[in-house]
Amino acid sequence: MNAIVIYESLTGNTKKAAGFIVDELIANGVGALACPTTDVDYQSLANADLVIVGSWTDGLFLFGQKPASAGRLSQIPFLAGKQAAVFCTYALETGKTLEKLEAIISDRGAEVVGGMAIRRNKLQEGSAEFVTRLLGVVAV
Repeated sequence: MNAIVIYESLTGNTKKAAGFIVDELIANGVGALACPTTDVDYQSLANADLVIVGSWTDGLFLFGQKPASAGRLSQIPFLAGKQAAVFCTYALETGKTLEKLEAIISDRGAEVVGGMAIRRNKLQEGSAEFVTRLLGVVAV
């Protein structure tokens, strides 16, 4: 199985989480690569069995949260026939960020099989838990 992790990062937290996710996938026998939304590896995307998309949570502290750069995320190529998962990084609250991210990726044609919010002060632990949950629902 091959996976690609496409992420949108502002301060580096989502990029770090994407790296931890790739490391966990590789440790579990999954070929994986991370790339930012601004530099998607289209060949790896075409070859991926699993597409993981991550974003930081944008918005006010207690309301109005959403995936950052949703417009850029909605420009990811069509993902028909692919399984996908989503994650977001956050400081205080996620609101409906995951649901909105799932909708963006579903609209690109993917079957979203999971998602998780990862707190910015627990990136490594959260990323490991995300991969464990994810590998429980996809065939490796």
